[in-house]
Amino acid sequence: MTSLDDARDDDRSLPPDATLLIVDDDEPFRTRLGRALEKRGFQPILAGGVSDAATMIKDIAPAFAVVDLRLEDGDGLQVVEHIRQKRDDCRVVMLTGYGNIATAVAAVKAGAIDYLSKPADADDVEKALLARPGERPDPPENPMSADRVRWEHIQRVYELCDHNVSETARRLGMHRRTLQRILAKRAPR
Repeated sequence: MTSLDDARDDDRSLPPDATLLIVDDDEPFRTRLGRALEKRGFQPILAGGVSDAATMIKDIAPAFAVVDLRLEDGDGLQVVEHIRQKRDDCRVVMLTGYGNIATAVAAVKAGAIDYLSKPADADDVEKALLARPGERPDPPENPMSADRVRWEHIQRVYELCDHNVSETARRLGMHRRTLQRILAKRAPR
């Protein structure tokens, strides 16, 4: 490691207040991410939804937050608003399985510093949380394949159409049977 790398690592060290709120309705993912970031020096607080997070934010205003955009009991943007009301300098990273430009813009306008698509690992999350303002992130080492991005988009539209295959096919401009074949397959890697 060169001295430049050492200096860069020093700039990314954790501040004294390393409280981290992780809000995700996927309990295994939330627990794994919490453990991994605790090993890196963060003090994780885990919440399963908007109501849990709002209660926790009243007691402890975290320095960092990782919030899933789509939660069972609401929207991750609501959590960001709760955080911003209590602590304006909290560094928030949004996670989502349905990445698109509109939701990324909404997350940044709400106050998130970065927006990561799932599956995001602890290294990606840590880099985003500790990145200096204005610093451009490195490209992902394992980006989603084009097939996976297509599949995620189809799944999102299908969900937004309340699992109506005909309506989803119409909105996507594809034949209904083609869509049914795609939906019957497993997600590409």
